Amino acid sequence: MSTTTFGWLILLFPLLGTVVIGLGWRVWRGTTAGWLGSLAIALAFASAVGALISLLGHSPDHRQLTSSLWRYDFTAGVDANLSILIDPLSVFMALVVSGVSTLIHVYSVSYLDSDRGLNRYFAYLNYFVFSMLLLILAANFVLLIVGWAFVGAASYLLISFWYRRTTATSAGIKAFVINVLGDVGLVLGTFFILRHTHTVDFLKTFAVAPHVFPHNSTDLVAGCLLLLVGAFAKSAQVPLHTWLPDAMEGPTPVSALIHAATMVTAGVYLIVRMHPLFEIATTAADVGAIVGCLTLLIAATIALVQTDIKRVIAYSTMSQIGYMVMGASIGAYSASLFHLMTHAFFKALLFMSAGSIIGAMAGEQSLDRMSGFRRSLPFTFACFLIGGLALSGVPPFSGWLSKDDIIGYLDNRGGGFLALGIAGYVGALMTGLYTFRMIFRAFFGEPCEEARELEGGHLAHHEAPYNPANGELEDTDVGFPGPSHHIAERDWRMRLPMATLALLALVGGLIQIPGVDNVISKFLAPTFAGSRLYGLRAGTGTDWLGLIVGAAIGLIGITIAFRIWVAQPGTATRMQQRLPALHRFLLRKWYFDELIDALVVRPAQWLGRFTGSVLEQGAIAGGITGGTTAAVRAASAAVRRAQTGFLRWYAALMLIGISGMALYFLISAA
Repeated sequence: MSTTTFGWLILLFPLLGTVVIGLGWRVWRGTTAGWLGSLAIALAFASAVGALISLLGHSPDHRQLTSSLWRYDFTAGVDANLSILIDPLSVFMALVVSGVSTLIHVYSVSYLDSDRGLNRYFAYLNYFVFSMLLLILAANFVLLIVGWAFVGAASYLLISFWYRRTTATSAGIKAFVINVLGDVGLVLGTFFILRHTHTVDFLKTFAVAPHVFPHNSTDLVAGCLLLLVGAFAKSAQVPLHTWLPDAMEGPTPVSALIHAATMVTAGVYLIVRMHPLFEIATTAADVGAIVGCLTLLIAATIALVQTDIKRVIAYSTMSQIGYMVMGASIGAYSASLFHLMTHAFFKALLFMSAGSIIGAMAGEQSLDRMSGFRRSLPFTFACFLIGGLALSGVPPFSGWLSKDDIIGYLDNRGGGFLALGIAGYVGALMTGLYTFRMIFRAFFGEPCEEARELEGGHLAHHEAPYNPANGELEDTDVGFPGPSHHIAERDWRMRLPMATLALLALVGGLIQIPGVDNVISKFLAPTFAGSRLYGLRAGTGTDWLGLIVGAAIGLIGITIAFRIWVAQPGTATRMQQRLPALHRFLLRKWYFDELIDALVVRPAQWLGRFTGSVLEQGAIAGGITGGTTAAVRAASAAVRRAQTGFLRWYAALMLIGISGMALYFLISAA
């Protein structure tokens, strides 16, 4: 089987899963749809493995393969084909996306097994993965834009999956609107590039770009900045990030899928895929690096005070994506993709572990209500601890090697990039602090009521289900969460994916150890063969020094967290009382929502009201439409009044008309 055939199969299986589950939703009983969906994504992962093996059979100079099913359009010299690009980058992304998504699907079979919308859920979930894989494998801008839009639509469907919750539907609409803004940026950026390259094909665009665009060409910088708008919206970078915390209204496995394998990684992929353009438009690349740096710091500060466990993890995702965007923008391509991979492992693990805790809490998500689950949830605690250590960059866990790979590249480039590297270390300190704030508050201390019930062998359930976001009472009918709750300790369908991800979070970084192996960098090298920035290294000794410094900073953050929440309980409350303004500022998320509401939402609403009341009703309805109607009515009335029936009136009108015509011709002749 050819390499490109494997590529088409990667897309085919999730698409078939979507269609089969969606059309047969009345037929499937129990969790059948869940297992069909899991099988579809597992087959996509097997196809990605087949593509990897087949691609490795080609020489490094011939590892960029395209395949087209048919020509979509041909106009003005631009041909848009339904074609895919199989190269090391697309195969790498397909492996991560399909592999982690398979585990999330299996986990979801348990998590939603009592939900009446289970069949609909798995149809959406397969569609989400198909959309992300289409985005990754696209060989041209047209198919990229299609996949990009599909991902936004799928995110809306899954975030607002429990559609009878007003908080969920509002969050889905918010995510959709912000992502559509990113879609507009992506389309406009493509037009700026197309004007000069006269092709939408990626490989052709990259080949001609150095010849048609001077360094920092105005059009190319504008085009790349617009591409960054798309990347920032999809990857939740400042200021287009406000949808991501609200997206926690979706089921917990959806949060894992959005944050670990799909959606937010799309922006990182876009920047890396467009690296030949960003290396010419260095101004746009610098903007990407600065925004990534700001995002990682802002998100980390907000995560320090959030009390919803899923939102803390969400802000950690935003911060970690900031590292990736910063690295991808300054040329640390393999390091960013390495961190993308390890982040997928430990972030999916953290969300799954959080789902197990939420199940034990009967749906409650507030850290203020949780404590002492270490004994009653030993497996969940071990998985959360492994994920937390990997996120904090503690050796030998995978996040230690990948995150510091990005920071080491920044330090090596020197100059202004050194400041970004220092900011990366500050972010690492806060990462250890907010991560273990979660762990110490949820698993240590005196057991809460639900933990004590679980120690007695009883899983807590609330008599009246409610929305943890606003306390509204709910039922368990379609459009609301199902009645049952699950924990990993009692369900192998949750334990198996979590154990797999815990192992990957522990050993996944060992494929890229400075001075030992360089598997990812070597594999990805053909994609970046023409890059002047790829592979810049300071040396093994310097790399290891950076790893030691990074590990020390992560451990310092954990130590501070231990001192505040374990060794000296009450310290956090005293700090909050001493610095109420700062705490309020961070708790309100730097007032980004209020700022966007004041600068964008309210002016847009005012413009809509003005357009509706003044322009539409006054000018158009009253002036144009109404004025025309009034004129016709007046003319009709005048004609009716002229029809008197008297012969002398008709003769007089005829005489006046003939006299007027004669006068006109006399004046014209003169």
